[in-house]
Amino acid sequence: MTSDLATIRAVAALDEDLRRGMYSFIRDAGRPVTREEAAAAVGISRKLAAFHLDKLVTAGLLRARYETVGGVRKVGRAPKVYEPAGTDFAITIPPRHPDVLAAILVDAVASAAPGEPARDAALREAGRHGSAAGAAERERSRPGRLGTERGLTLTSAVLARHGFEPNRETPVCLRLRNCPFQPLAGRAPELVCGMTDRFLNGVVEGLQVPGVSTARVAPRDGGCCVELRGSESGDS
Repeated sequence: MTSDLATIRAVAALDEDLRRGMYSFIRDAGRPVTREEAAAAVGISRKLAAFHLDKLVTAGLLRARYETVGGVRKVGRAPKVYEPAGTDFAITIPPRHPDVLAAILVDAVASAAPGEPARDAALREAGRHGSAAGAAERERSRPGRLGTERGLTLTSAVLARHGFEPNRETPVCLRLRNCPFQPLAGRAPELVCGMTDRFLNGVVEGLQVPGVSTARVAPRDGGCCVELRGSESGDS
């Protein structure tokens, strides 16, 4: 998953007509493009083209290497060529992550037992994906034994990366301000909200946070209607 900061940098890099023109030319070319070709495509000098192309490389939109063009090796260094980096960038405000739902549903279809209802398989996989996300954060941070408050801090970090926009309302209450699965949640609220619940509980289980459960609450300003609540008042 591309980070929000990387996406913002990529979008900012394309907010310039020359860069956007060269980037479109390189994507359409279907092959590595030299600085000279990119410069000619937008009508600027090779030196100015090099400046803008390297900005696109820094932003993660292009990758560059030195390669002999057309298979003919000339005297001297091979020219620098550019091609699309192959990284997907998307920005939505508030955050949306349909890719998470898609991954859960694909795994549900692939792993469903004979005769298992599709909904049951989806809920099972949602819990497994959440548990894997929580376990990965635990492996990364190595927090040791967790109490509720510190556990909710780590939970908040995981859920923020998934677009839930968590807000720590009290030391033992994490309110989710955004549903990253809209507008799909609006098409099948019972299913998607059920998958969300399983995913959230899976994150808590993967992190091994004690005494935390999800609770449905009244939505505010069209946001998510889930809180994660702890039964303890502090870390153990």
